[in-house]
Amino acid sequence: MRTSLKHVPALSERAGVPVYLKLESEQPTGAFKLRGAWNFMRQLPPAVRDRGVITYSSGNHGQAVAFAARRVGARAVVVMPETVSAVKIEGVERWGGEVMFAGTTSEDRYVRAMELADEQGLTPVPPFEHPHIIAGQGTVGLEIVEELPGVAHVTVPVGGGGLIAGITTAVKALNPNVRITAVEPENAAALGAALAAGRPVRLAETSSIADGLLPLSVGTLTFEHVKGHVEAVTVADSAIAAATVWLHEEQGELVEPSGAATTAALRAGAFEPAGPTVLVVSGGNVDPSLIAGLADT
Repeated sequence: MRTSLKHVPALSERAGVPVYLKLESEQPTGAFKLRGAWNFMRQLPPAVRDRGVITYSSGNHGQAVAFAARRVGARAVVVMPETVSAVKIEGVERWGGEVMFAGTTSEDRYVRAMELADEQGLTPVPPFEHPHIIAGQGTVGLEIVEELPGVAHVTVPVGGGGLIAGITTAVKALNPNVRITAVEPENAAALGAALAAGRPVRLAETSSIADGLLPLSVGTLTFEHVKGHVEAVTVADSAIAAATVWLHEEQGELVEPSGAATTAALRAGAFEPAGPTVLVVSGGNVDPSLIAGLADT
């Protein structure tokens, strides 16, 4: 589904250039992940779809896979962390997904999902490390350039790297001069580490209120799409929390902390806008009580 590009005068005044939000929170499942999951599902042969699919997710990818599977009449199993929020569990179940739990890290979920895939003949749907997923996420970039031909700068929240890989590939193909900035939590800067090392590296641990940005490493394939084309900045959890509250109270946008990371980076001065700038808001699956709690801190 095409999503809105919203001009935000308050951010434009702060930045000195026009600033827009790309609201992936408007997707039926509340996040950009639907684009990649739907593209992946459409590529599967009917006989493979009929056996069912499985994925491992902190929430948004799981909801996207459940939605896409339901649309084609397939079974979907989603392995989620034991610490996942109720709103994300409900989101998966709303679209007919079967929820199972495994540990607290992306590695815990991956291992359990692969076990279940082997046991039950299910096809794994990777959250970011697959060409079909990256291509689907790239439609965000196509829409940005189509709606804002003069865009000079796009900022993207980064977890495993599927979204920024797709956006970078699409945007750079249409306009190589557009600057792309990755935004990561201070304690989950996997892409920054990869760019410094020249290859993906595995972090010992990650932590942030932005629970969708916590993979221990970016993907090998996603890194190949972005190396040499992007820069990475980090932002503190306090800034992410403040941006989440600001987007809700001042802009009327219900945005999860992961989706608020780009707004947080701009407000915190983590990067200097290069011209008309788009802040990708990756998702809005958040319990309003969390935002109320952030506002009280």
